[in-house]
Amino acid sequence: MDTSFPFAEWFRSSSPYINAHRGRTFVILVEGQALEARRRESLIQDVTLLHILGVRVVLVFGIRPQVDQALARAGHQPPVSDIPRVVDDATMHIIEREAMHMRLGLEAQLSLGLPNTPMYGADITAVSGNIVMARPFGIRDGIDYLHEGEVRRVRAEAITSLLDQRHIVVLPPIGYSSTGEVFDVSASAIALHAATALKADKLILIGDSSGFTDPSSGLLRQLTPADAERFMAQSDALPGELRRHLGVACEAARQGVARTHLISWRDHDALLGELFTRDGVGTMITRDRYEQLRDAELRDVGGLLALLKPLEEQGVLVARSRERLEHDMGDYLVIERDGMIIGCAALHVDHGTDMAELACVVVHGSYRGGERGDVLLQAIEQRARRQGIRELYALTTHTAHWFFERGFETVPVERLPEARRQRYNPTRNSRVLIKPL
Repeated sequence: MDTSFPFAEWFRSSSPYINAHRGRTFVILVEGQALEARRRESLIQDVTLLHILGVRVVLVFGIRPQVDQALARAGHQPPVSDIPRVVDDATMHIIEREAMHMRLGLEAQLSLGLPNTPMYGADITAVSGNIVMARPFGIRDGIDYLHEGEVRRVRAEAITSLLDQRHIVVLPPIGYSSTGEVFDVSASAIALHAATALKADKLILIGDSSGFTDPSSGLLRQLTPADAERFMAQSDALPGELRRHLGVACEAARQGVARTHLISWRDHDALLGELFTRDGVGTMITRDRYEQLRDAELRDVGGLLALLKPLEEQGVLVARSRERLEHDMGDYLVIERDGMIIGCAALHVDHGTDMAELACVVVHGSYRGGERGDVLLQAIEQRARRQGIRELYALTTHTAHWFFERGFETVPVERLPEARRQRYNPTRNSRVLIKPL
């Protein structure tokens, strides 16, 4: 009888992230649509879970749809309703009321702990206050925006002190001036300023969209700021909220936030799925490459052994010992994805000849079907050309057609360099393939 539990494997795979996130500061922006009554509960429970797992949480919330609905009920239409909007006295009164109502509701739900679990009623404190300092948006193009404001600064020292005391910090889309005025402020601007002022480890933007979707390749899991800005320039039809979130993510990266995640409230598992799985469920904007091709280092030996072992057991690859890998480490390139080695290839040069062996081209089973094999091959070919290599050869028993499609041709064993020919194992009967460079 199978007594395994599906959650156990998930728990094992998520444990490195649980450990990595503990003690880290996450600024989480939740747009107003995600906080409608029927959606709010599960999201706030997940925020509570992050707090219980040791994440330092700053929760920023938006109220745009709630304010729009309240304005419609009141029959009041501001002169300019786009972002930024003209905020007259009547509009500001509604914004203050909706912000207070939402803040109280969030604090009440956070006070529950985790319902229907042993953590129900856990002592979780949510704290807000005059933390966001603002200034008036002023008069632009002849339009006085009245009570509309923009962030002047976020009191990072106050937030840090509250986080040190194990509080969840809640920031409404409201700012305060040094003259005692209250302003309507963009929630996304507050999230950006809070993340950069705190040097947050992550900025998480929860909106309508899961991230940026390319018409030809679907949802893009990872972008650099340069990638995102290029896509924004080329995509006129991007929804306004998504364009705003991408802009915030790019600016956050420039100001030192390592990773910004764009996820959708439409997926009620998105927050945990993004943070506790290797590939996530949304788009991540990274200051540095989340996945990178680089020279192998001695610290990669364990990762390489784990990557190669399944293929060695199947007889696709010749087994390599730890000692051999350590000795040949300078020959290897690896693809690293969030700390995991998911691909490798080696260039073994036959000294005294203008030939070299392309060996050990491997991509992890979960990441095949993309172009990582081609990336590895191109990098190896570039390295070979720099070293004056004129012919690249490979030995294979299973993947000859992959090499054929990339310009390799079958040749007799006698074409191998003398030293390599002496090590040829006839019992494997490997095909010898050569490609001129």
